[in-house]
Amino acid sequence: QVQLVESGGGLVQPGGSLRLSCAASGSIFSIYAMGWYRQAPGKQRELVARITSGGSPNYADSVKGRFTISRDNAKNTVYLHMNTLKPEDTAVYYCNVVVFTTPYDDSLNAWGQGTLVTVSS
Repeated sequence: QVQLVESGGGLVQPGGSLRLSCAASGSIFSIYAMGWYRQAPGKQRELVARITSGGSPNYADSVKGRFTISRDNAKNTVYLHMNTLKPEDTAVYYCNVVVFTTPYDDSLNAWGQGTLVTVSS
């Protein structure tokens, strides 16, 4: 089993910044990818940013230049630094990791519980 604990959501004014964190724990042999998705009311969940082991991060067009994803492999933690936030960034943000629990098994896709980000004046 893999557990994800997210933190850092909240209320922020337009133009402000927030940092989300997601720490993975449990039966982890290695982590292939870590990322953030979001779901706004009435909309489908969408990819915000994702980073794979040894790869370059990729971002949704709507957040390029404003959001930065980073990971601390020693802590099994992924961060999302969000700058110049806009009201349309309001959503529940979900952490996602793709992990191998053993060297032999297929990868496991795990999701966090979600953290609400509200951008409003």
